[in-house]
Amino acid sequence: MMFVGLIAVGTIASVLVVRAVLYDRLDSRIDGDLQQEASELRRLAADIDPSTGRPFGDDVRGVFTAYFERNAPSYGEVVLTFVNGDPFLRSRQVQEYRLDEDPRLTAHWGALEQPERAALETVAGTVEYLALPLQSGEEVLGVFVVTQFREFQQGPFDDAVVATGAVGLAVLLIGSVLAWFVVEGVLRPVRSLAQTAQSISESDLSQRIEVRGRDELAELAKTFNAMLDRLEKAFSGQRRFLDDAGHELRTPITVVRGHLELLEEDPEERAATIALVMDELDRMSRMVDDLLLLAKAERPDFLRPEPVEVATLTEELIAKARSLAARDWTPAEQGEGLVTADRQRLTQAVMQLAANAAAHTTEGDAIALGSAVSGNEVRFWVRDDGPGIAPEDQEAIFERFQRRGGGRRADGAGLGLPIVRAIAEAHGGRVELESAPGAGALFTLIVPVAGPMHGPGSPRAVGGDR
Repeated sequence: MMFVGLIAVGTIASVLVVRAVLYDRLDSRIDGDLQQEASELRRLAADIDPSTGRPFGDDVRGVFTAYFERNAPSYGEVVLTFVNGDPFLRSRQVQEYRLDEDPRLTAHWGALEQPERAALETVAGTVEYLALPLQSGEEVLGVFVVTQFREFQQGPFDDAVVATGAVGLAVLLIGSVLAWFVVEGVLRPVRSLAQTAQSISESDLSQRIEVRGRDELAELAKTFNAMLDRLEKAFSGQRRFLDDAGHELRTPITVVRGHLELLEEDPEERAATIALVMDELDRMSRMVDDLLLLAKAERPDFLRPEPVEVATLTEELIAKARSLAARDWTPAEQGEGLVTADRQRLTQAVMQLAANAAAHTTEGDAIALGSAVSGNEVRFWVRDDGPGIAPEDQEAIFERFQRRGGGRRADGAGLGLPIVRAIAEAHGGRVELESAPGAGALFTLIVPVAGPMHGPGSPRAVGGDR
């Protein structure tokens, strides 16, 4: 609406400016015509009378007669002459209204002693005139009056103003229609965006905006849809986390509550109950610590990257793994080179893989641990000869509170592998698994040599408190 109003104001202003300019030129043109006729009369009065061959002198009638013989008035122009205050000669009449028959005008013009340039209103419209007295000394011999009926000159100018107004009106109408279509095209996706935003609730984040075209609004719609995808994923993960955490914590809380309610006075039974309760509390504490670590993995200060020598880190990992359990820890290939990574987080992830391998093997079983640098990636891997993992379980074990084969084990909350994956993804890497039932398992932690990648969906690797 504002755009249409702006066009309307511009159109009106243009018409008014054009009208003012044209009317100013009309005034200049009329004034020029009047002055030209007066100049011609002055030149003629100073010339020679062709009928006598002598100067006109005081023969004002001869001057007026010679003027009308030599000059023809232009369109809309009327010339009047007065001698001794009475009308003398006049040009042909261009209007039914005759100026020389208006006693008020003839009396005024016939008695003039000084030149006069003015305009007057008549029944035939506005008349512009220039009256020029011809004198001999102080005596007025006659008066020459040249007039212009303004409407004769103004017609073409009025037509130009009307044409300008018509063009402006056409521009206004066409511009208004085009503006309506343009604004409608702009506001349609904006309204869709607003409606989608209003329809979104915590329980329903499935609404999306239809993306059309490749302009800025289409990019806005894509960005908004991407934001909704992230929000839906975050809310879904939050609900799943709350459900799983509530289920996992409910069991140890129930155990602790039940044993405390049945706490006996016997010292031995009391000690056994306290030991059991403390074990459950330790398990709960470890579970809470793991949950906090997973939550912190989304924060930008989760990692503290630094240059890490791959071979040295591999030797440290093998040494630490030997203290986990009595297994045949076999040093495998060791990569050579530097990687930009968080040493402690990498150690935590690989040691978790090693602990899982130890938990699913028996004393004396072989477990291989090694590393390799390939292209732009560094691989840390742990291989065991345990029972293996069924294909249908290989993706599920990386989810929170999931155990191998869907079973429940008392010595873990199912958060170890999710932590490993979170550490890998925080580095911009991934975790790969190769396994089959009865054929053991090979877990590989892969991270980029250049370090964590900053960007959408990737945590920034900056220093900070853990």
